[in-house]
Amino acid sequence: MNNSSVAIPKFNRWIPVVASIAIQLCLGTAYIWSVFQSYLIISPSTPDALFNWPASHGTLAYSLLLGLLTVGSTIGGKLQEKMKPGLVVVAAGVVLGSGFFLVRFITETTPWLLWLTYGILGGIGMGLAYTTTIACCQKWFPDKRGLVTGIIVSALGFGGLVFTPVAETLIETYGVLNTFSILGVVFFVVNVAGSFFIINPPEGYKPEGWTPPTPKEGVIRQSFTPSEALKTPQFYMVTFAFMCATAAGSMMIPMAKILGLQPDSGLTNEAAVAGVMIITGFNSFGRLFWAGISDKLGRKKVLLILLVIAALSIVGVSFTKAYLMLAFIAVIGFSYGGFLGVFPALTADFWGTKNVATIYGMILLGFGIGAVVSSYVVAYFSAAKAFTTAFVIAAAAAVVGFAIIALLKAPGLKAEKQN
Repeated sequence: MNNSSVAIPKFNRWIPVVASIAIQLCLGTAYIWSVFQSYLIISPSTPDALFNWPASHGTLAYSLLLGLLTVGSTIGGKLQEKMKPGLVVVAAGVVLGSGFFLVRFITETTPWLLWLTYGILGGIGMGLAYTTTIACCQKWFPDKRGLVTGIIVSALGFGGLVFTPVAETLIETYGVLNTFSILGVVFFVVNVAGSFFIINPPEGYKPEGWTPPTPKEGVIRQSFTPSEALKTPQFYMVTFAFMCATAAGSMMIPMAKILGLQPDSGLTNEAAVAGVMIITGFNSFGRLFWAGISDKLGRKKVLLILLVIAALSIVGVSFTKAYLMLAFIAVIGFSYGGFLGVFPALTADFWGTKNVATIYGMILLGFGIGAVVSSYVVAYFSAAKAFTTAFVIAAAAAVVGFAIIALLKAPGLKAEKQN
């Protein structure tokens, strides 16, 4: 037994899940950047914002957060293999909380401080907690891997739904910079409190009364090390497919409110805010729904379905307005959430649960690159009011992802490679 395991026969395995839900709710603030940006950066649709910065300043902050989330996830995965996962969650609370708290000190002349605090510290802090909590809960639920993964990551999506009205209310009362600081304190407290319950099961743990069934197609009963996973072509196929799959959601999330505030959108400010809540709400539901369905239909089949939905819905946004546009935004959130629920379970299926936090952290590089590139693509074309071009690019990326997943097969057993 390693130093991050617990050998308490009657320990309720749902306790780490509940703690992880609370932590992931806090991480969901990544999905309400468009709310913050509308108060931070002056634009034609937000003339009363705080700073007269180019929109690219906000895009960079959001891109850094998503990019560094990948780095933090990999670091967190490595650390939780060597120490108690609860300690990694405490570190996440310190880094994430301080990052948000320090945003209050930015000024018109220090946009770099936003990039450092919200972007770099926020991204690393989120990443440290993200894969650590997912990996811990997957180890407790070998019998319901897809479902429990969906529950955990859906909490992150639901966090965006919860914190959108909270952030709007706090901003109205305390201002946008102070709101960041208040949220930073909340994140620190929740992570530290939750860390006491993020405990790994004993090595080889199996739920009472559960016998591992005959492995399904695409499920490996061995645990690969990160270096062994890197030697499989499937690692690169999954990483690249993840990058393509998330393009539609990555474009829509930072732009949901801004898109709704366009003069020709046919939406009020309240409806535009609702757009943010819609995409985050469906994002959350999609994580839970599709991850659970993937336990029955299989990860590959579900990913192919989601890629078709993503391609069609992002194109649909280009040709609709008002409430029909919000409907397509909801579908985008639904598919985007599905990817973030199914890919972690696919990773555990392919390379085992022992090192899943590290391996999935590395696969998140695809998500990070896709999110950063997508946010810049949509920012570039939105400046020219050419949203349709950006969304067609996202649809094309989904088509490429479909082709990759269609060709994907589980990696061979390690024993086969040695013969």
